[in-house]
Amino acid sequence: MEGHSPKEQGPEDKDPSAPTTMTLPVSCAHAFCLNQCHCITMHSYHGQEPALLAMGGAVADEGPTGVEAPDGGWAWAVLLGCFVITGFSYAFPKAVSVFFRELMREFGIGYSDTAWISSILLAMLYGTGPLCSVCVNRFGCRPVMLVGGLLASLGMVAASFCRSVIQLYLTTGVLTGLGLALNFQPSLIMLNRYFSRRRPLANGLAAAGSPVFLCALSPLGQLLQDQYGWRGGFLILGGLLLNCSVCAALMRPLEALEQGPRRPARRLLDLSVFKDRGFVLYAAAAAIMVLGLFVPPVFVVSYAKDLGVPDARAAFLLTVLGFVDIFARPAAGFVTGLPKVRPYSVYLFSFAMFFNGITDLTGSTAGDYGGLVVFCIFFGISYGMVGALQFEVLMAVVGTPKFSSAIGLVLLLEAIAVLVGPPSGGKLLDATHVYQYVFILAGTQVLAASLVLVLGNYFCIGRRPAAAAEGAEHHQPPENGRVNSREVERFLKAEPEKNGEVAHTPETSV
Repeated sequence: MEGHSPKEQGPEDKDPSAPTTMTLPVSCAHAFCLNQCHCITMHSYHGQEPALLAMGGAVADEGPTGVEAPDGGWAWAVLLGCFVITGFSYAFPKAVSVFFRELMREFGIGYSDTAWISSILLAMLYGTGPLCSVCVNRFGCRPVMLVGGLLASLGMVAASFCRSVIQLYLTTGVLTGLGLALNFQPSLIMLNRYFSRRRPLANGLAAAGSPVFLCALSPLGQLLQDQYGWRGGFLILGGLLLNCSVCAALMRPLEALEQGPRRPARRLLDLSVFKDRGFVLYAAAAAIMVLGLFVPPVFVVSYAKDLGVPDARAAFLLTVLGFVDIFARPAAGFVTGLPKVRPYSVYLFSFAMFFNGITDLTGSTAGDYGGLVVFCIFFGISYGMVGALQFEVLMAVVGTPKFSSAIGLVLLLEAIAVLVGPPSGGKLLDATHVYQYVFILAGTQVLAASLVLVLGNYFCIGRRPAAAAEGAEHHQPPENGRVNSREVERFLKAEPEKNGEVAHTPETSV
């Protein structure tokens, strides 16, 4: 605890690995009593809000010893950088689609050939997660992001000189996709380090960059193509991507005011996260969710055209969806950050997926343009909730020290699902020529992910009340108010108790 001096050690306590003790105020006498949520509430001397320290979850900062998340000040600059990078990462693969007709005309290729550009971009963004984790753990966030911004820009600049579609795959797809991946994942890690109490709101605001940039980049791409052609447009977009390197410069590492004990060297890719049941459940649910999450936005415009809606009005459906999404993400982050809601963020995430799946199922019954508009409104709300909560819950599941490895592995699993989900919807549409079946398939997959998450958390992770009560008895605070720091660390990390069970909270254990 910052500002608290450890108890002086005698000659026999010179071993740096030996436990130290901390003096807690009398008002914290209940700090180690388990409540119904199996949480620990610890108060500081200075009257700050209690921090929720949950077993098996994000209880320590990856930064230097003794440094807490600022939750303000320079953290807002980090949030701004994360907002911009999230916007570029998620909106750019969709925004380049405005150039596809011009590319088809110049290279004499079909739509499926040009569509591979966006697919490769997304595959690189998701599939290179483990590589990003290794780079971050080896070199740190800011250097990796600076290189990523340069690679993303270089890919688009080089694409403006391409003479074949294969060269576009390598430049716009692979090089730019890798650059965006090297920016996106480290930016989330830095956001996690700079925010703790306000982290749900910060995640929601950062996630709002995706719909905001999508609404801006698509019209900008069309304007650039009309004025300068696709080559000039790619060149200018490459210059814009240099702003990712500017955002990387904002990611200032946290430094300790006083030199603390050195942390042990971390693994470049920590596969021990798979030993955490909470992470395994989250990863499985996320992979199943992605199978159907992105399918409705891909087919809703074609669905409207199949109902006889004019092209302009059909395309407006995505505008409605994106506009609602802009406000849904910060709102979801704000609600999740409320003290009475945050301990149950995993259940809120499950509800968001359940809401999204039900929306897909009801959307399959839409028989006119008005019904599709209503569908897009509710889909935008549920989609925004999922986007705001997915990384917030992952941060809470694995904690800051393992987040860089965990997010890389999760993105790799999602990359596989991204490459399977929309194509499977397309094959179902080719076989049946019925859009309703596509929406039903997508809704069923997202609903299944919601059930895996909530039921797995309840039955596989949650402890029985009797076990919780027994755990509370084991962790009563000493009468003299002094608590061994090693015992605190073991308690927060949820090492196995004598009865062989591990306690988890709804917030952090999924």
